[in-house]
Amino acid sequence: MTAISPENANRAVVLMYHRVGTAGNDWEAKYCVAPERFSAHMYALRDAGMRPCGIAEFVAWMQGQQTLPSGSFLLTFDDGFLGVYEHAAPVLASLGWPATVFLVTGLLGQRDVWCEKENPSGKTYPLLGQVEIEAMRGQGFSFHSHSRTHADLSALPDNLLRVELGGSRTELESVLECQVPYVAYPYGRFNDRVLQIAQEIGYEAGFSVQPGFNRPGQSLMEIRRLDVFGTDTAANLLRKIKFGTNDGSWGKMVRYYGMQIMGKMLGG
Repeated sequence: MTAISPENANRAVVLMYHRVGTAGNDWEAKYCVAPERFSAHMYALRDAGMRPCGIAEFVAWMQGQQTLPSGSFLLTFDDGFLGVYEHAAPVLASLGWPATVFLVTGLLGQRDVWCEKENPSGKTYPLLGQVEIEAMRGQGFSFHSHSRTHADLSALPDNLLRVELGGSRTELESVLECQVPYVAYPYGRFNDRVLQIAQEIGYEAGFSVQPGFNRPGQSLMEIRRLDVFGTDTAANLLRKIKFGTNDGSWGKMVRYYGMQIMGKMLGG
């Protein structure tokens, strides 16, 4: 096992999972990671010398207010599927690892109804309720906003945008009895107006779906995340992290090193 370096990280990734469970078709398979594959991902990260940090630590690091050991990353789950409690939480408990879930607050304990028209089968899946949320908080999970109804925030007028963002924050703070300063934009869609209103409401950081590395001093309202797909093997995931990309294929690696070699040859 590789030891974590005490050296301060100069860049770090945020991993974005969605549902952990069984995929019923090809559409679901993109954003649904099988339980055994999720476990393989986590233990591969551990064996590579990586460890997740808490979301508040991550944001403080981006603000330059604290250091993070090299090999740190932030583990997040969008939507709040019940499968995270059933399948992911036991794996993370065995490792003693924290994670963050972004919740659709108007649908707690219900189903992902926004997928009815997107999923070819029309099937929906259960979401976390307050009982599971409380149990997971005791294990080291933190919970933050993913809007009230999983709406495309960039398409909403200002009044409804404030309901989606402000209502979600108020509801979640009532459930958790603590402040909720972070938001993940549904579908990753946002614009300058969304960012402005989110900050006015009191969000201190926002999470996008744009891939790439994060570094101290970058915009806190446009934090980058790497998409983890159900088709990603553990090796794919490690390559994604190495290159800060959603493409973890061997071809990506070959192209990268080919360009490195070419650059050295031309430079020489």
